Amino acid sequence: MIPIKPVAATVPAAQATSGPAQAALAFLKPGSLQLTALPPLSLYVHFPWCVRKCPYCDFNSHEVKGSFPEQDYLDALRVDLEMALPLIWGRKITTIFIGGGTPSLLSAAGLDRLLSDLRTLLPFDSDIEITMEANPGTFEAEKFRSYRDSGINRLSIGIQSFNARHLEALGRIHDGDQALRAVEIAQANFDNFNLDLMYALPQQTLAEARADIATALSFAPPHLSLYHLTLEPNTLFARFPPAVPDEDASADMQDLIAEMTAGAGYANYEVSAYAQPKRRARHNLNYWQFGDYLGIGAGAHSKLSFPHRIVRQMRYKHPQSYLEKTRAGAPIQEESEIGRDALGFEFMLNALRLTEGFSPNLFAERTGMGLNQIEKQLNLAEQKGMLYRDHALIRPTELGRRFLNDLQEIFLLS
Repeated sequence: MIPIKPVAATVPAAQATSGPAQAALAFLKPGSLQLTALPPLSLYVHFPWCVRKCPYCDFNSHEVKGSFPEQDYLDALRVDLEMALPLIWGRKITTIFIGGGTPSLLSAAGLDRLLSDLRTLLPFDSDIEITMEANPGTFEAEKFRSYRDSGINRLSIGIQSFNARHLEALGRIHDGDQALRAVEIAQANFDNFNLDLMYALPQQTLAEARADIATALSFAPPHLSLYHLTLEPNTLFARFPPAVPDEDASADMQDLIAEMTAGAGYANYEVSAYAQPKRRARHNLNYWQFGDYLGIGAGAHSKLSFPHRIVRQMRYKHPQSYLEKTRAGAPIQEESEIGRDALGFEFMLNALRLTEGFSPNLFAERTGMGLNQIEKQLNLAEQKGMLYRDHALIRPTELGRRFLNDLQEIFLLS
């Protein structure tokens, strides 16, 4: 964390009359909160294009129709970031995540330019974690060596499955052999990488789930993300639901995952995240600990803290709209202050995902409010056996983890 005082003092006088700087000064006015320090700050960069839209995907991603405007988009990202700088003066970036879409569609030169722009405009933490999402269908060994040389020090690879039948059902552009090759390239070029896998896939058996997890573990990845397939609204799977394992079968898969990952030395430190010692995803941890993040790019979200308020922003979602609005100097579509009545729920929505829980002091540090603001909800969650707490720790119990949505909803109560 950094002390708050310098933030107000470091807005350059020459920019004090510009729009973004005026907004920053407005956010620094007295308000309903009292934060004693600002949390760590991460940067999220959204790349909105992919080769093919997967039927389960509800992210802001758009199929490439032949090509995409790489240079125009990189220009827009730089303008977007320049406009946001007055909101984060004096703060170092601790982690960067380049997500999508499929960021690995960027050329080596394009990625190099993006990171060069970020270094020019932002102060990086000395041991910054810079993660890039990549899909096996876009893997080329030489390009990924170039990505590493540009400064990417962590990959997150969207494997989803090593089973050809399941990959086809998920609409993925890669097959099992390409998935294996992608992991081999990552291993050869990166010390730190994550494998994304899904389970409870259409017609998946327990034996097939076991084979996927065993294959992933055979590579000893530093980090694993294991997600239950969800039929999200406004997706092809929501309109045409596939036959997926029932609740009992998917629960068996969850138990299998817990057993296999623990046996291989991985800690399940968050709902879907498993890590070897000292290999937790620092970027995602910052989200779950209610840290700050600036999001640039089409549809990117930001959460930024100031001494007396916490603000959320969302950029224009469609790539063309984002490009046009950014050229016009107005990339932000929505901006709002998080009210005191919503802050407790927003904090707990994130922090309760952490298996080991959090210190009670973190609530005050990140929300600017006392824990008494959610005392009634904490008591109720404790009475239901879903929450454990003492003077040093608040964490979900095994029951709370199993019924996490119900536990989180308790904090919606006023």
